[in-house]
Amino acid sequence: MSSKQKSAGKELEVDVILSKSEQFIEKFKKPIFYGIVAVAVIIGAYLAFHYGYALPQNKKAEVALFKGEQYFARDSFKLALNGNGADYIGFEEIISSYRGTNAANLAKAYAGICYFRLGETDKAEDLLKSFSGNDKTISPAIVGLIGDCYVNSGKTEEGISYFKKAASRADNDIVSPIYLKKAGIAYESLKQYNEAIKAYTTIKEKYSASMEAGDIDKYISRAEIRSNTAN
Repeated sequence: MSSKQKSAGKELEVDVILSKSEQFIEKFKKPIFYGIVAVAVIIGAYLAFHYGYALPQNKKAEVALFKGEQYFARDSFKLALNGNGADYIGFEEIISSYRGTNAANLAKAYAGICYFRLGETDKAEDLLKSFSGNDKTISPAIVGLIGDCYVNSGKTEEGISYFKKAASRADNDIVSPIYLKKAGIAYESLKQYNEAIKAYTTIKEKYSASMEAGDIDKYISRAEIRSNTAN
């Protein structure tokens, strides 16, 4: 076949493809049009929500949260929770009025800590569990505080599970040893001395540079003595 014939064949093939495409568009032009309009509406709605509502809401929530953080830093937990009746609405109202914002999520953590410090363990536990975060510092600390809530409520085994989860999630020399030590002490309170030794030994071997590792041998020895006495 000559190059001229090949070229003519390709042109015919292109014409056929274009013709079929035109037929397809003609046949389905209404659904295609409505589909494009639907996508445009969705994108427009998202942009309107994001820039017209979500961002301004988050800005307002952040301003309110900043005032709450100041009360929190001064251990004025009731004021931090409930507001001052003037220019600050309180963590509880931030959570309610600014749902879905980052500030409202952080307010849950602050409010949970406030309730814990005020001795209202059940409220603290609920709020702390509703907080969502994946960082290596705040999130493990919140998980660990849930463990404290359980221990304070007499649910020591549940508390231990949260201490261990907090230590694992953080996996660093600052946070992990704190909660492993809490887990060890809680195990000792249940007379599960071998489990306590494991927790303390993990601090010694894996987090040897931590502050908790400085006197951890004392805790290991105590748990070993109690284990031997119990046996």
